[in-house]
Amino acid sequence: MAPSKPIIILDRDGVINQDSDAYVKSVDEWIPLPGSIKAMAALTKAGFQVFIATNQSGIARGYYDAAELDKMHQKMLDLLHAEGGEVQGIEYCPHGPDDACQCRKPKSGMIEAIEQQLGMDFTQQPAIMVGDSLRDLEAGKARGCAPVLVLTGKGRATQYKDIDFYFDIYTDLAAFAIATIHKYQ
Repeated sequence: MAPSKPIIILDRDGVINQDSDAYVKSVDEWIPLPGSIKAMAALTKAGFQVFIATNQSGIARGYYDAAELDKMHQKMLDLLHAEGGEVQGIEYCPHGPDDACQCRKPKSGMIEAIEQQLGMDFTQQPAIMVGDSLRDLEAGKARGCAPVLVLTGKGRATQYKDIDFYFDIYTDLAAFAIATIHKYQ
């Protein structure tokens, strides 16, 4: 018998779509990484609940507004729905690094919001946090999620950082999805 399926939480920039040091500022700049949309759809079709938790400090910095972010997310959802997939929810932090909020990763506020929405405690029930940066892994670990690093986005640089806890590594979201679906079927 397969173990119960964990909740899947994905970072956005560098995991689902191309990242940019100049920020992804518009719907036109939001470009999915090869295979990421199909991977998310495959996870959905396999019975996983998929959420997104993403730092979006470009809002605080004035590079784009919440309406533009909504357009980027709608583009992602439209592509995902066309593949037969869905996400259960999108949490984002609009704050800058100096705003002292509780949601900006590596803090775990967005993950806690997902826990509240589901009525779960990820220190007691399985969840996986997939990201390309140390702060993604730290936020997930802080709430009991199994941390997973993908080597897209900032992932190749992140893998060489001094990280003092265990995490799995996959080349990209598609490789993670294939392995995870196989493990829990």
